[in-house]
Amino acid sequence: MGIRGARETRVLMYRAFGLGTCALLVCAGSAFGQEAETQSADEVARELSNPNTSLASMTFKNQLRLFGGDLPGADEQASYTLLFQPVFPFARADGSKIIFRPAVPVLFGQPVIQPETQGIDSKTGLGDIAFDLAYAFPPTGKMISAVGMIASLPTATGGLGTGRFSAGPEFLLGMVSPKNVALVFPNHQWDLFGWGDVDVSLTTLQVIYVHLPGGGWNVGTAPIITYDWVREQWTVPLQVNVGKTVSFAGTPWKLSLIHISEPTRLDLASRMP
Repeated sequence: MGIRGARETRVLMYRAFGLGTCALLVCAGSAFGQEAETQSADEVARELSNPNTSLASMTFKNQLRLFGGDLPGADEQASYTLLFQPVFPFARADGSKIIFRPAVPVLFGQPVIQPETQGIDSKTGLGDIAFDLAYAFPPTGKMISAVGMIASLPTATGGLGTGRFSAGPEFLLGMVSPKNVALVFPNHQWDLFGWGDVDVSLTTLQVIYVHLPGGGWNVGTAPIITYDWVREQWTVPLQVNVGKTVSFAGTPWKLSLIHISEPTRLDLASRMP
């Protein structure tokens, strides 16, 4: 664990433009695949907007980030992230589910601040792999809920991660109707062990609202709001997304466009031993 001294904080703004592609797992004989094949595009779009979905899927998010700010060279920075997010739900006889969701990021040209020079380096590599394991309660009318754990593994290469294993609880509470999905998804992580000299105590709140106008379309917002208890710092992004569920060769696909605008405050101070 590092002990931090006085800090100087700079702001590095970024705008992210994402293209998400989600393919349902429709293997022969799979209950997941049979269910997806019998549902309409609107029903599949609603299921994919529901974190407690019974549909297994593979999501590939392609995110381009354009940076700017008061750091030297910030306006010249851009990065690309490929995020692989499969979803594996396991239905139980009582209507509940066990859901496993890993997230594997690969970063290209990611800006990394150098505290000694206050310059920006560009690095490429694997990021920290995160996952959550949730127990989804049987739905009660339109209401859905879940509890579980979230964790981050120190798998990053080239200094792109924390070097710490962190974990904590997560909760979900929301409502799903034929035309709307609304929910809150809070969690908190603490670092438990690892070789990195980084303290982690991070609260995250994802607020999701999706409107389903029909025809397989969805529009909404799903910002991920964070509070870093170590740096006493809020991050509140603006996010909008639009998507459409279609069928190619009998397989349902969801195509999405996402825009995010977020200020990222970076600690540039040297650490005290």
